[in-house]
Amino acid sequence: MNLLLLVNASASSVTARTRVVIQKALAADHDVTLAETSRRGHATRLAQGAAAEGRDAVIVLGGDGTLNEAANGLAGTSTALGVLPGGSTNVFARTMGMTNDPIEATGELLAAMARGSCRRIGLGSVNGRYFLFHVGMGFDAAVVEQVEKRSGLKRYAGHPLFIWATVTTWLRHYDRSRPRFALRTDQGTVVDDATFALCLKTNPYTFLGNRPFDVAPAAGLDSALSLVVFRKLGLASLVGAAASALRGKGVRPNRQVVAADGVSLVTVTGHGPFPYQVDGDYLGEVTHLSLRHEPDCLDLLVP
Repeated sequence: MNLLLLVNASASSVTARTRVVIQKALAADHDVTLAETSRRGHATRLAQGAAAEGRDAVIVLGGDGTLNEAANGLAGTSTALGVLPGGSTNVFARTMGMTNDPIEATGELLAAMARGSCRRIGLGSVNGRYFLFHVGMGFDAAVVEQVEKRSGLKRYAGHPLFIWATVTTWLRHYDRSRPRFALRTDQGTVVDDATFALCLKTNPYTFLGNRPFDVAPAAGLDSALSLVVFRKLGLASLVGAAASALRGKGVRPNRQVVAADGVSLVTVTGHGPFPYQVDGDYLGEVTHLSLRHEPDCLDLLVP
């Protein structure tokens, strides 16, 4: 196969040795060109170029943000996406069942290519940008913003940094006193007083160490979107939802939580600007989002 190995050298788990070992392993049986990202959006342009050149696949060694950019460059083309975990959490790679070690994962990916194991999958989209696993609106986007302000610590602190950011955001960096936006789905679900919402294409939402955080178990590579909406951010609601997710039971609906599966369209209208993040990448504040399920738009190498 003719491959582009796309590397984010700044990602948490990527080292010079890891990159060299993986490039040599892939080049043993395939034609490999190496490219490194240098700025935000660069991976999208490199992936688009690979597709235009007719390459068989783009193999991404980086975090979920780099993977999202590459998927946006490849969606709608016949060039496949290959995933290698290079970030701090690697949600999508682990959702696919890959090991969290990039060198071991390379062996899994090579075996998949040898078997011709490739699936056409659907993605989500938000305001025209594709996402692989989720969009966070409100609280969790504010958490991601705090983490990105300390991005130099991610390589070393990882999950403790996210936990610290969650606590400090809840205490000081997010206005929990009022509804932030309203949501409507094609199924007829309406929530006018939301403070926090997740729209998921796959499950789990993330991992805490080795434990999956199962917010919406019905979400998956072959499903439409799932939606979880919090009306209020009370401590009891958050702790109860987190405990249920860690037990693998998903976030259960109640008076303060609304959940829906099999959703194809979500419209979000802000009561003023609100923050959002896509696949763990903070994208700022908006007043309107349109989220859609986009079926059969990306070829994925599956271990």
